[in-house]
Amino acid sequence: MKNALFSTLILLWFIGGYGCKSTSTVTPPTPVVPTDTVGKFKNPILPVGPDPWVAQRDGFYYVMHTTGNTIRIYKTRSMSRLGSVRAVTVWTPPVTGPNSRNIWAPELHSVNGKWYVYYTADDGADRNHRMFVLENEAADPTTGTWVDRGSLALPDNKWAIDGTLLNLNSQLYFAWSGWDTDLGGAQYIYIAKLTNPYTVAAGPRVRLSAPDYSWEKQGFGVNEGPEFLVNGNKVFLVYSASYCATDLYALGQLSASTTSDLLNTASWTKSATPVFGPYASGSTYGVGHNGFFKSPDGTENWIIYHANPAPGQGCGDFRSIRMQPFSYNTDGTPNFGTPDPATNYIKRPAGE
Repeated sequence: MKNALFSTLILLWFIGGYGCKSTSTVTPPTPVVPTDTVGKFKNPILPVGPDPWVAQRDGFYYVMHTTGNTIRIYKTRSMSRLGSVRAVTVWTPPVTGPNSRNIWAPELHSVNGKWYVYYTADDGADRNHRMFVLENEAADPTTGTWVDRGSLALPDNKWAIDGTLLNLNSQLYFAWSGWDTDLGGAQYIYIAKLTNPYTVAAGPRVRLSAPDYSWEKQGFGVNEGPEFLVNGNKVFLVYSASYCATDLYALGQLSASTTSDLLNTASWTKSATPVFGPYASGSTYGVGHNGFFKSPDGTENWIIYHANPAPGQGCGDFRSIRMQPFSYNTDGTPNFGTPDPATNYIKRPAGE
């Protein structure tokens, strides 16, 4: 009995000791912290959308992009949910003529209670690309009748694309990308005054920017997609630089005082480095052709732009629409930060 009892005690001691030793060496599992996706979104907000543009009025956003053969408008109250909206085709080009083919970079602007669309088109030959204007009196640009105001007769009648409008101090300005001659080559940013939304004032076109820096000459020298941004007493012209077929497509910037003569090149100062892009890790390559908008509650500034999901995808329909917030530096210049990778979650605009 003593031997049996002793053996039992030894066995119990062994089991208990082994159990304690085993428990002490087990590493507790790492807690799984779920990703907070409430009130957040991921880019892209639209899987196909080269050359995006957004206009904002009466609580709605109106978004456009290059389709090549029509002009379409997306209407939404929530930019981060753009992918759930069906586009409305508001204009189809004529079968033939100077504005029948290659319709690029449409932009929607509200002037004096009417809507205007500025778009690029040609007759099938790229050398004949020019700017054209549509007009609509309806309060909602996805409704009503669009009237063809014809070609915007820009000074010198040269190749022109990517036109945009600025209404500043009761004066309309039009900026675009163009060639110096009819023979192609480098692209420059030009500006002219308008007497009304579809008529250019007398006088020559003024060249504001040329591809001067190496980051503007990747592929070949390109300055295109100009977009105006006004903050306080400063006006900025943010443009796309380098050839869109390269992954080094990026945004450059010119700045001037709102009280200066905007047709005087000396009024403008050019940034020596890109202000956004050219790319980020995680499915964001060839960043460019942007626009700007406010959050629904008016407290936040956002940039909209296109990018490719992988390197080497060029100027086609791989380009998708992205957006992210930006801020202003103490000197009033915009701080766009860096392009967000598509893997990041971004807080939805305030007020959505």
